[in-house]
Amino acid sequence: ELQQKVEETELLKMELQMLETERVRLSLVEEKLLDVLQLLQQLRDLNISKRTLGKILLSTLESCRDPQPGKAHLFEVLDTLYHELAACELLQSQPLEKAQSCQSLSNPLVISC
Repeated sequence: ELQQKVEETELLKMELQMLETERVRLSLVEEKLLDVLQLLQQLRDLNISKRTLGKILLSTLESCRDPQPGKAHLFEVLDTLYHELAACELLQSQPLEKAQSCQSLSNPLVISC
């Protein structure tokens, strides 16, 4: 009976460790998603064309077509999208102070379609 309790305890420890790992992974995905949404908000404020935004999205999806082994595919897509958006010429040509002030005036999570 004692041996059974020890095994159950070890199993619960392993499950707890897996849950913690998943929590950390989801937290990283959430942070990257927030970063992407903030960039989209900034680009919307700069009146980015739908065509340009579509090209960025298609480029991202094309570059992430074959997932890299050992890397979470969702995070890889979000990370690539973040870098594609950050490299957008509209953001590069905008002064940093203006981008930050536009972002602070409205909720960065609200994006109207």
